[in-house]
This record gives sequence, C-alpha cells and structure tokens, in this order.
Amino acid sequence: MIMRVFVVIFWVLVSSLSAPIQAQPTSPASPQENPLTGLTDTEVSQGWLSLFDGESLFGWRAESEVDWQVLEGAIRATQGQQGLLRTTSQFDDFELRLEFQATAETNSGVFFRTSPLPKSPTEGCYELNIVDDQTHAFTSGSLVGREPAKWGLDLEGESKWHRLDLKVDGPRITASIDGREIVDHVDAKPLGRGFVGLQFNGGAIAFRQIYLRPLNLVSLFNGRDLEGWSQDQSLESRFEVNAKQELIMRGGRGQLESKKQFQDFIFSLDCYTHQPNTNSGVFFRCIPGELMNGYESQIHNGTTDGDPAKPADSGTGAIFRRQAARQVVAQDQQWFRKTIVVTGPHVSVWVNGYHVTDWSDTRQDHVNPRNGKRLAAGTIALQGHDPGTHVSFRNLLGKELTVRN
Repeated sequence: MIMRVFVVIFWVLVSSLSAPIQAQPTSPASPQENPLTGLTDTEVSQGWLSLFDGESLFGWRAESEVDWQVLEGAIRATQGQQGLLRTTSQFDDFELRLEFQATAETNSGVFFRTSPLPKSPTEGCYELNIVDDQTHAFTSGSLVGREPAKWGLDLEGESKWHRLDLKVDGPRITASIDGREIVDHVDAKPLGRGFVGLQFNGGAIAFRQIYLRPLNLVSLFNGRDLEGWSQDQSLESRFEVNAKQELIMRGGRGQLESKKQFQDFIFSLDCYTHQPNTNSGVFFRCIPGELMNGYESQIHNGTTDGDPAKPADSGTGAIFRRQAARQVVAQDQQWFRKTIVVTGPHVSVWVNGYHVTDWSDTRQDHVNPRNGKRLAAGTIALQGHDPGTHVSFRNLLGKELTVRN
C-alpha cells in the first residue's frame, strides 16, 4: 500500500514537471507607439501631431546662419548667428510638448505665436527661456519680458534631458518643466497665430520628441444629418449618416460641400476607405457652389511595389498635382486621421500625426486654385471620385485661425 502511494505521487510529480509552463498573468501592455511618430493610437485620435520626424528638418526653416542638424534623433545646434529654426506651419491655440538638453553655456528658448524674425522677446512673439544663468532676470521657464519663472531650474549638465509641457489657450499661457508648473501668465493683449520656433543664442542646445495638439477646434458635422453641408453638386455620389454617427459616401463623381467658408484654418477628420486603392479627396478654398474647383488633399493609400515611400497617384495627404506625400502612412480598411493646416499660400498635411506634405503655392493669383494661387476664403468639399468610391468620415473638426494682432 505504501509502495503504491509512493508510485502515484512519483508519477504526479513527473507529470507536473513535464507539463507545459503556464504563462503568469501580466499587466496590460502599454499603448503601442507608431515607430514613425512615437504617438499612440489614442494620441492620434486626440489630435496630436509630430513636428519633428527624428531624421530630418522637414517642416522647419532656419531664419539665420546656425549649424542646425539632426543627430541621434534630436535637432542640435552649437554655433552660429542668433535666430530661430521655426515651423513652416502656424498655430494659435495648442498644447506643445518636447524635450530639451542644454549646457552651462546655453542661451536658448522656445518661441511660439512668433513671426519669423521677431524684433524682441516681447514684440511679435512669446519666448519661454532656456538658460542656465541663475542670475538672469528671466531664468529657464520664464516668459521673457513678461513673467519670471516660479522656481529656478538647474539644467544639470549636458547629459540631462528636460521635459517641457506648454499650453497656449487664448490669452492664457501655462508651462511646466519636468512635471512641475513653472509659469502661468494671462496676456492682456494676446497675439494671434504664429510659428513655433527653437532659438539659438549661444551654447549648445538640443531638442527632440516635439509634438503639438491644436486646441479649440469645433465640430463641423453633427452626426445626425447633413445640416451645414450642401448636396447641390452631389451628382452620382450618395451621402448618408449611419447609426454610428459616421458620414458615408458611395457612388460616382460628385461632392459634399460645406456651407461655411474658411480662409486660414485647421481642418481635421477621420477617414475609412472600404476598398483597396480607393480614390477620394478633401478639397478646400473651393469656389462656392462649383464642382471641385479648389485645392485637393488626396485620399489614396496605394503604393508602388509595396513601398510606402512610393505613393501611387500621389498618396494620401498629397496636394494633388502639386506635391506628392513623402510617405503613405494610412492603410485601406482602417480608420486614419488627416489634419490640414492652411495659412496664406502655405499648406501642411499630417496623416496619423505624421507630416506628409509641406507646400507653398508660388503661382500667380487666380480665383480658381486649379489654375493659380487662391488666398481668399472658400468651402471644404468631400470628393466622390468614381463608381467604386466608398469612404466613411467621422470627427470632422475645424476652426479659422486667429488673426495676429
């Protein structure tokens, strides 16, 4: 009897040792970041845009002779004339986050709502200072000439990266560094839209992981019906709203046109192409009431030889017939987000937070953007391209950008 019990126990132990090891419960994985942008799907849906791709200065322009370069995933400068590396696009209300690295000799700053060549830190711009000099009247985190920092930041040598979070909302400007609020300022005469600028003024400086989220966009689609939109030029296209509050477009050539007109603006929307190589587009600054007489931001996720860097038919985010997308970021039969920023002759487009198009219209003025540069306000139109067009849209948001004072 004792021997039998021993044998049973022995075989139970052997069986347990030879059985597969069961995985232990784990905590939920962190949201997956897109390797192109470093943004999660949630951040993309919230409207975050990558201003720096980690590899190039696409979307940036230097306003002085400085040795700006991209090295080890950061924008760096060590010598040159005082001045800005600034975005090619303009913004008014937004959240901005980035990381910066400085030295004891650094004199730099983050400029916003700025002109390309501001006369001073208090004329035509705002400057959030970056400087290690604790005797400076406006230490790091201060709004130079406007409000000093609440506490002194020790830059801790050139190996330390600091996180800056900035919010600009109408007249109020708040900022924190490394998670601690450093300034809260209300401007009696707030500036309107302007560029984001990275300053070189002396000593080495580096910036990375630069992201911006436009604020105060309003809904242009109520999710119930087509109020605010015209079907006068729908032609063969058919438009309807489903129970999920999505705008569905099917059929042949035609357009759905906004009744509201926009001149300098931000427009953002989610798109879903139901068939491979669907062809559609977002037209803007259109001649009101006319069929697709506007600039076109392309919707086409096809590629050549399967290479995203070789878009077929210009690629999603392209300014059709003007500038191809530098990368096809979206995929058919998946929701993707497109953001268009237009100021004067300049147009930038982001797809899923990645900056795909950066173009300025240098043609002669013309009432029709198909034939020349149109700076006047116009409508926005969603394009039905051909009988195979089948696209869903949701979260249509937009705003006219605030005029500068």
